Amino acid sequence: MAKREVLHVRGSNHQNPIPTAIKIGNMVYTSAIIGSDPETGEMPETVEEEVANLFRYMREIMELAGGSVDDIAHLTVLVTDREYKKIVNVEWLKMFPDENNRPTRHTTVDDLREGLRVQIEMTAVL
Repeated sequence: MAKREVLHVRGSNHQNPIPTAIKIGNMVYTSAIIGSDPETGEMPETVEEEVANLFRYMREIMELAGGSVDDIAHLTVLVTDREYKKIVNVEWLKMFPDENNRPTRHTTVDDLREGLRVQIEMTAVL
């Protein structure tokens, strides 16, 4: 079996001893990615900034893994308000403009920890 490689992403840290992302062979998996500010680690004022940070982190994770966002197979998106799905769609269309080259995605309204409005989990195949 391939060795697990932890991918460290500055600014996207967990409160628990869990890596943000790992690569095993040609697979990339993430824990819950949050949209904290990459410089300060603090949550941004607006949900738009939070979601933009999430997509920035996904791009960075894929680059660290030796791939690109074209290798993302599936996203699970959790939002605290169904209206946030519209904001996610803005960044989604920027990252995946070709309707014939998008990963699958499932969005659910959920009760996230205090201060979070959106979080994403990702699976990719390199």
